Amino acid sequence: MARQTGLIKLKGTLDNVNFYKTKDGNLARMKTSVDAKRIANDPAFVRTRENGAEFGSSASSGKLLRDSIRTMMQNASDSKVVSRLTKLMTQIKNLDGTSIRGERNVGVGIALPEAKAKLKGFNFNIAAILGSILYNPYSVDPATGVITINGLVPINDVSVPQGATHITLRGAWAKVDFATGETDVQETNAVNLPLDGTSTDVVLTPVAAAAGTGTDMFLLMIEFFQEVNGAQYVLKNGAYNALSIVEIQ
Repeated sequence: MARQTGLIKLKGTLDNVNFYKTKDGNLARMKTSVDAKRIANDPAFVRTRENGAEFGSSASSGKLLRDSIRTMMQNASDSKVVSRLTKLMTQIKNLDGTSIRGERNVGVGIALPEAKAKLKGFNFNIAAILGSILYNPYSVDPATGVITINGLVPINDVSVPQGATHITLRGAWAKVDFATGETDVQETNAVNLPLDGTSTDVVLTPVAAAAGTGTDMFLLMIEFFQEVNGAQYVLKNGAYNALSIVEIQ
């Protein structure tokens, strides 16, 4: 894939080169002469099929996680979260040391501590990194899913975007089984605070323990609001909202 430069940007196909426009700019790539049927059946492309199968599995694992927390991601995600999460799932898949090539998958790889370490701290909105927004330390109890932030003083402990008057903090306990595709997510209560100097002990408690088998993930979300005439409105369509996996078991 190449980037187009110059004043005139092309669109379409010229001499087996496809010119097209994306969010990342005007790009160009060579048009392949190999048809899909040959790739699917020719022994020469066995490695291509194996790579394709594993990539598809990794992409599906990313989608499974995203779908499980869709209600939270709606207000805290960036335009490239799909590709970023797929890349991370591919790294976790590569840690599968038991499955044969072409069948390595996240469901096996995620059992390893180093795989969990890769997923811990993932930010669903790259424009709002939790660690650069919340300065106060927090704790997570994996046995109960409770997230605690003691002595939170919003005006001091939160990086406040211009125009924001309030924040809402909420969490979730997600259990995701990448092998079976089963998920269960239990969200916590939401704590809404004015962005002032008042100190508050924030306790976010899931309504129940996440059920089933799989990987336990604990998420923390911060949303910014602007109050106008007594009503609160999401600030900048959630552009400054943070959502991160803060613990994983």
